[in-house]
Amino acid sequence: MTTQLDRPGAQASPPLSHQIYQKCSLWCVAMAEDDPAVFSSGTLPSDPRLLATVTNAYLGTRVYRDILHINGVYNGAVGDTHRADVPSPVNVRMSIAAEDSLGTYSHTIQASDCTATHRIYAHQSLVQLLAFSITIQRSALEGQPITVTLQTQFTPESPDLDLHRGPDFQGAHYLYGKTLVPEVESGPQPTVHMIWTPVPQTVMLPGEEKEKSWEFLTAIAETEEDVKRIFTEGMSLIGSGSLYVSHIQAWAALWEGCCVEVDGPLSLSQAVYGCLYYLLSAIPPLDSSDFLFSGISPGGLSNGTCGEDYWGHVFWDQDTWMYPNILLFYPEAACAILKYRIRTLGGALYNAQKQGYKGAKFPWESAATGQEVCPEEIYGAEEIHISGDVLLAFEQYYYITQDLELFRQEGGWDVVHAVAQYWCSRVVWSPEEQNYHITGVLPPDEYHSAVDNSVYTNAIAQRSLNFAIDLGSQLHISIPEEWKEVGKKIKVPFDKSRSYHPEYDGYCPGEQVKQADVVLLGFPVMYPMDPEVRRNDLEMYEPVTDPQGPAMTWSMFAVGWLELKEIGRAQQQLSKCFSNISEPFKIWVENSDGSGTVNFLTGMGGFLQAVIFGYTGFRITKKHLKFDPVCPDDIKELRITGVCYLGSKLDFTLTNENITIKVRKFSSVLQASSLEAVLAGTGEHLPLNEGQSVSFPTAAGWIQKSHAETF
Repeated sequence: MTTQLDRPGAQASPPLSHQIYQKCSLWCVAMAEDDPAVFSSGTLPSDPRLLATVTNAYLGTRVYRDILHINGVYNGAVGDTHRADVPSPVNVRMSIAAEDSLGTYSHTIQASDCTATHRIYAHQSLVQLLAFSITIQRSALEGQPITVTLQTQFTPESPDLDLHRGPDFQGAHYLYGKTLVPEVESGPQPTVHMIWTPVPQTVMLPGEEKEKSWEFLTAIAETEEDVKRIFTEGMSLIGSGSLYVSHIQAWAALWEGCCVEVDGPLSLSQAVYGCLYYLLSAIPPLDSSDFLFSGISPGGLSNGTCGEDYWGHVFWDQDTWMYPNILLFYPEAACAILKYRIRTLGGALYNAQKQGYKGAKFPWESAATGQEVCPEEIYGAEEIHISGDVLLAFEQYYYITQDLELFRQEGGWDVVHAVAQYWCSRVVWSPEEQNYHITGVLPPDEYHSAVDNSVYTNAIAQRSLNFAIDLGSQLHISIPEEWKEVGKKIKVPFDKSRSYHPEYDGYCPGEQVKQADVVLLGFPVMYPMDPEVRRNDLEMYEPVTDPQGPAMTWSMFAVGWLELKEIGRAQQQLSKCFSNISEPFKIWVENSDGSGTVNFLTGMGGFLQAVIFGYTGFRITKKHLKFDPVCPDDIKELRITGVCYLGSKLDFTLTNENITIKVRKFSSVLQASSLEAVLAGTGEHLPLNEGQSVSFPTAAGWIQKSHAETF
């Protein structure tokens, strides 16, 4: 039995015995031993949590799981709210009755006289559709009828929805119902409508036929009108033989616009492809501006049931760990993520008011309303750096796109203004130190609660205020003097004698910390510091960080060492991530011992940042997209395709010897600007024109508007 996950571009070869395919590519292909985009194994994982996931921006499940989840559909009040479990019609297993069968159940079973293939997918562009197909291929020209048994355990019941059977529609079954308990009193109770084609107990290939396929469709929407429309559209595509074709075409377009290829160790290449695949599976569709996206949780849509993987809530994991990778390639999807925060601003305002502060405090755990839904009060009350994390995502978006309309017309400025207000109301003046303190917080290092002046929290608050001041200037909005005063005088702890940043007031060197905290000052916060301080921070916290901490931590240490050109030390840190990757589908677990969230998109996001921002030295700044590449000896070439900057799409090819930059195309969505590359050492300006490439010896530099235009 062979299990496989593949992508466009993999080379086809003859089918192998007992294959299982989890499709996200152009072709059904067999295992290529040296193809980093193909994941293969002789057995399925014994832990069902580690089975392949089938997700898009709206629907998600794991193969062979009896439930699915829908983006934004939660059930339960406040601390009990979780992704609503919806019964899954695609939970179907296949077996075949044939002589001399070479194995038991798998996605593809090859017997002596036939091959039966089971394919399941969440449609990449028609995101309200789940589908699966069964195909039987006869080895001989003709013979006896071949029967495949389909086993389904579908039960039209849910602990989270009041479900009712409706009349069949076009020969398909119909189920609908709304969630049982709103998140907050008088809050939304989404209604789910589902139509699916019934699954027979068997399908049979007649003796005179060489090959035959059966396709099964599930449509899910919020209204009866929408679910019938989308089901009808899906059935029409099945009738024309183009449902799966349109799915793989959508995936091909997504991969074409965003690709990271490593000419180096196979394990690294496979890890990169796996992270990209799962992260892209979670982003909103690029061509659907009216799609109300409800954020990305640490375990994605394949998880989040009651008591599982943080219940499907949205954390800083989205804004800090996953988002930068999405933004760099697909600003449209990044914008949809920001609009989720805009839509939930009312909840953030309520959170701040409830705690006695002004402005907006985004929840540590967010679901549908933006009110705090964390089951444990301490995190919602103290882990307040989340508001700065959210605002950093808005800042990065503006610097990548120069899109002021999000802030002028679509509520972005309201978020920026409210977070700045919150920080100003949250600080207290210290007459002794003559600066502002933020007291009683839980830093990213959750082993230390109720501390004063968490260096990360205070630094991200300061950055929030500085961005609010700069953006207000761009929008010609009068800025309160208080913002400037607090921004200048907020305390950012620093130990002059040791030349490093204490994690908080009173931190004792050598105390264990849970995860990346102070090291985040260098990246992504980019707090100004000398290389000596950056090194001291890394050396201080690396040995005392819990080795069983969450997976994204080591990526940030790797980025720090790459900044300092300490390639060996960076590789040591990045290699730790591989203990969090499970086979055969490259599913990440939160902790290296297998505990915590599975399909841990947070860890994947951190790993991708180490590759995309670490090896390249990419930094998103107010006026530039900086680069300062570092290629380890075992990487011959790094190709990053589809980087978006000020409306242009750029391709970078990096080696130890040379950098090549090509302007692939101008965006049809954002107004493109004329760009140039500037080399830091020589000051040379290299025009970047559409369809053309420039190459130069590897060195630091930046991309900017031509003629040093500013914004």
